[in-house]
Amino acid sequence: MSAIQYTKRRFEALRRAIGGDDEEESAALTGSEESVGVHLQLWLLVGMVAFPILVAVVVSTKQQGIVTSLPDLVPGTYAVENYREAIVDYGFGRFMWNSLLMSVVVVVGKLVISVLAAMAIVYYRVPYKDLVFLFVLFTLLLPVPVRFIPLFQLINDLGWGNSLLAITVPYLASATTVFILRQHFLSIPTSIVETAKLDGVGPVKFTLQVLVPMSKGVLVGVSIIMFVYAWNQYLWPLVIIDSEANQVAQVGLQLLQGDVQGGQLSWSLVMAGSVLTLLPPLALMVLFRKPLLETFAIQQK
Repeated sequence: MSAIQYTKRRFEALRRAIGGDDEEESAALTGSEESVGVHLQLWLLVGMVAFPILVAVVVSTKQQGIVTSLPDLVPGTYAVENYREAIVDYGFGRFMWNSLLMSVVVVVGKLVISVLAAMAIVYYRVPYKDLVFLFVLFTLLLPVPVRFIPLFQLINDLGWGNSLLAITVPYLASATTVFILRQHFLSIPTSIVETAKLDGVGPVKFTLQVLVPMSKGVLVGVSIIMFVYAWNQYLWPLVIIDSEANQVAQVGLQLLQGDVQGGQLSWSLVMAGSVLTLLPPLALMVLFRKPLLETFAIQQK
């Protein structure tokens, strides 16, 4: 190899090395800029979500909240009076208790039914179980209002009208929960399942000692999702419940809007009820955010 060829090769190697560093630096700068852009978008979304909540909290502390124009964000001095009036005078505490009772019953019932259904689909040789699973998923395509008329007639025929059964039993079966739990059960190593079978573990023991301990995070996340779903129900309780004392918090907000003082709606009272309604699901989502995110990840898979 001549000295000229050797020099050329060394020069090319040096040029590629320098160019590679430039490319890596450029990629790093581009990644940093994209990260900043993503974080700015996230903070913008957080602000868009948090600002109405902040306004609701501020208005709930004022003597006469006005929402037709942008209010000042300085809290008022009537928070205790407004919240006491909503809870005691208008019975909003009773509405929240009804919603809490409904949500807990729905969560427990859905968990039991969905765990058993998902376990049967994954671990047992059920005839046409894939077809059954597709049929379960097909129910997700049916809008909820479509089922109201037959459900209303069935509930009245059973004599369950205006009761806790009327607002809980129709929500006990959940295709979404069955799907999430099925996906999670499929991710459990088959070696664990085979070992349990060899040890002669029965269905109940297998569920309580194997599936449930290995699915705590997913079960908690699913429970939060189901609780929020049940807590936010409005239309069905409005249709099936006649007694005001048995109504839920979402319908109770509408009843608060019936309070008119001097020809003007008391938005301070309405916002106080809105904040109270927001607190339970918000607290659960903050406390159990990690298992909730894990559940969303399973849904994406």
